[in-house]
Amino acid sequence: MAQEDIFKKLVAHCKEYGFVFQSSEIYDGLSAVYDYGQYGVELKNNIKKYWWDSMTLLHDNVVGIDSAIFMHPEIWKASGHVDAFNDPLIDNRDSKKRYRADVLIEEQLAKYEDKINKEVEKAAKRFGETFNEQQFRDTNQRVLETRRKWTALHERFAQAMNDMNLDELRQIILDEEIVCPISGTRNWTEVRQFNLMFSTEIGSTAEGASKIYLRPETAQGIFVNYLNVQKTGRMKIPFGIAQIGKAFRNEIVARQFIFRMREFEQMEMQFFVKPGTELQWFEKWRDARMKWHRALGFGDDNYRFHVHEKLAHYANAAVDVEYRFPFGFKEVEGIHSRTDFDLSQHQKHSGKKITYFDTETNESYVPYVVETSIGVDRMFLQVMAAAYCEEDVPSADGKSEQRVVLKIPPVLAPVKLAVLPLVKKDGLPEKAREIVDSLKFDFPCRYDEKDSVGKRYRRQDAIGTPFCLTVDHQTLDDNTVTVRNRDTMEQIRVPIAEVRGIIAAKTNFRELLEKLA
Repeated sequence: MAQEDIFKKLVAHCKEYGFVFQSSEIYDGLSAVYDYGQYGVELKNNIKKYWWDSMTLLHDNVVGIDSAIFMHPEIWKASGHVDAFNDPLIDNRDSKKRYRADVLIEEQLAKYEDKINKEVEKAAKRFGETFNEQQFRDTNQRVLETRRKWTALHERFAQAMNDMNLDELRQIILDEEIVCPISGTRNWTEVRQFNLMFSTEIGSTAEGASKIYLRPETAQGIFVNYLNVQKTGRMKIPFGIAQIGKAFRNEIVARQFIFRMREFEQMEMQFFVKPGTELQWFEKWRDARMKWHRALGFGDDNYRFHVHEKLAHYANAAVDVEYRFPFGFKEVEGIHSRTDFDLSQHQKHSGKKITYFDTETNESYVPYVVETSIGVDRMFLQVMAAAYCEEDVPSADGKSEQRVVLKIPPVLAPVKLAVLPLVKKDGLPEKAREIVDSLKFDFPCRYDEKDSVGKRYRRQDAIGTPFCLTVDHQTLDDNTVTVRNRDTMEQIRVPIAEVRGIIAAKTNFRELLEKLA
């Protein structure tokens, strides 16, 4: 099945099973804004807990804050967002659709990569076990020619982005004969810059109102509180401040479901270090963050680093953690060495001294910062994309049927255990509810009695419930139940008294966090 079709099925699955809904759907929706349903919010909260605990529990020099969405407008001038927070946009005159020029070019680069990979796949099938992939990539003329085109485009694109040469970006689009996906034409306008910040007004009267912004990132709330946390927490450098919160960007080209939205949530940690040590800490956090992703067990080959060709104005090193989505490798997290830009700018614009006095070296300095920034919504989509699976399984009549299952890591699953009475009589529902009542304080449980047991299994598979517990007539005799594993579909008979320990061992965060410690 084509990856595009899989992604469409995943989007439909998210709505059908209560994970993600279009915002304001009964009013025909609001573009690029989404609501999380009953299972989506549980998964989202578990992702945030995994991140938060990995930051604040595993590092005794990382603490958390929660800063306000509204901040003094001068903050955004100091950070450069008022003047430089822009995207290069281009319009197609025929379709009247607007696109990010850099994204169009990145997609063209991805097409070259796909072309190479298809050549490799065809050759692998043709030569079988004797196939040497690296030798093929190094010697096949079609692969080499496509790689040459990719390299030439990549170098030209990187230079244009570094220089922010809008005319060159448009010329690249024309030279590569990139067409509008809607109209199929190359009738492009000039490339223009568009500021992404939402603005609003604060004040009791129209005359007395002043312009402020919805924050486009959570990092600045950490920077302006750096000294408060350092002093009240008696923190010594190096130390970090973590935060989870909403951010807002007026994305014109918002697409790919929840991958790019106008209202989204970030998990960011700013790590304050002594100048001159920032690149060492950058490497440490880069490796630590990749380890965090891979610990979920979605396949190490599905992750890669992407080193930034164009550095932001505040950075001296930057790398992205990319995941292989159904629509290609895309960023889920960024790690940046931000130097002392942010703190120095806020010190300059506020007129307040925010240097750090190092008692060991008897010197004062403005700390440098290493940032890790991950989008909650992108991470949510990554988990869903990795977990979504269609597979053929034996049916009750001995034939086979297809089941859709979300193989979400049990620790992140919205529901840990579903308790199912075999029939709705003979005291089985009462016994099942008794079990739910005894376990619901330990982990999320659900009681389900509607339809056959087989249909209930499929329903729980579709929302990612890792374990199902069936109460039958034998349960009333010996207090044992059947526990079914979602991924293997194997069933074991265990005493009710052992259920709590079995499920808790597979669904608590301790084992996952120990992989990172």
